[in-house]
Amino acid sequence: MKPGYKQTEVGVIPVQWNLRSICTFAEVRGRVGWKGYTKKDLVAYGPYAIGAKHIDSHNRLDLSDPTFLSATKYLESPEIMVQPGDILIVQRGTIGKLVLIDRNIGDATINPSMVIIRSRNVSPAFVTYYLLSYSGQKQILADTSSTGVPMISQKQIESFQIPTPPTKAEQEVIAEALSDADALIESLEQLITKKRHLKKGAMQELLTGKKRLPGFSGEWEVKRLGNTAFIKARIGWQGLTTAEYLDSGDYYLVTGTDFKEGYIDWSNCHCVAEGRYKQDKNIQLKEHDVLVTKDGTIGKVALINHLDKPATLKSGVFVIRPMEDAFHPDFFYFLLCSTVFTQFLLQLSAGSTINHLYQKDFVDFIYTTPSKIEEQIDIAAILSDMDAEVAALEAKLAKARQIKEGMMQELLTGGIRLI
Repeated sequence: MKPGYKQTEVGVIPVQWNLRSICTFAEVRGRVGWKGYTKKDLVAYGPYAIGAKHIDSHNRLDLSDPTFLSATKYLESPEIMVQPGDILIVQRGTIGKLVLIDRNIGDATINPSMVIIRSRNVSPAFVTYYLLSYSGQKQILADTSSTGVPMISQKQIESFQIPTPPTKAEQEVIAEALSDADALIESLEQLITKKRHLKKGAMQELLTGKKRLPGFSGEWEVKRLGNTAFIKARIGWQGLTTAEYLDSGDYYLVTGTDFKEGYIDWSNCHCVAEGRYKQDKNIQLKEHDVLVTKDGTIGKVALINHLDKPATLKSGVFVIRPMEDAFHPDFFYFLLCSTVFTQFLLQLSAGSTINHLYQKDFVDFIYTTPSKIEEQIDIAAILSDMDAEVAALEAKLAKARQIKEGMMQELLTGGIRLI
């Protein structure tokens, strides 16, 4: 242990920091049982009744689908009227969810499954981040009742141990640094959503001919898949057993579960022995192959945009290749990602619950393409560039999340001091 640090129940912290139970610096308030409310107390408009469903995936308050409590019921429990600075924590049900009320939201209270942590002299933002950290969640989940609906008592919440810097100023600086990290993550998420929306609009225009690229004109051609493509899959007698799935090897085995955002997540692929790969040349994958799942979740699509080593298919996946220059495979891949293919699948399943895409049905897929292969290539290139931009942003987002996790580990335990 480095000088200036000490060992505690929650790990190593600076000697100047204190390990304190929540009850020593905060009030923990819950709705008294006889003051609980039922559906008859809910109204069309009134004070907010905040529950777990109002905490979003970022542990922020989301009142876009509000629940309102009658004014009479609201006024019965003034001790749990929500105010800025309160931490609301789920006591029963979705244990581990919590939210900091960081603004004035008007009249609001908590539902019977939540309690309020109202800090007196410790930064509520600091406490919130600690409770959301690995160490904080470990305490919360360790105390969860294992019988019936998961539950933690008010007394258990009061006993949670929080390591705290000696001054509120240091606590707030730590919380601000983590808030900045959250803001970066949220901005990247919003940008990714915007880019995906732009790509969706571009697909709608470019893949239907509503918008033509400069230098191209003329009518598009209507085609039938069975007349323009080779469709192959691993046939029944070649079935693989799970015992043949290898964690590593020289030959990938691609399954529908390896499809990720329209491409193959090679890092999670199993492998197979050489004999299984060589068993069928028709399903030995090549770059620009288009894959479609035919079992389970049917109609998932992926493009083989690169191959690090040889790969083959498990049953349950079609590989599609064009006959001569009937279509450019990358253009066809984006076509299958569009509403054109979605509508085809919906028509197939009309009035029934299908869990298999039969080749005899798939060959009747009707689609249109530009008459010139060059236009197909250019359209695919534009959409591929948009995919690459989103992928780069997602990598940046993953890195930002990783950095924030490291920041939480270091800042909330005093491994790094900001003051």
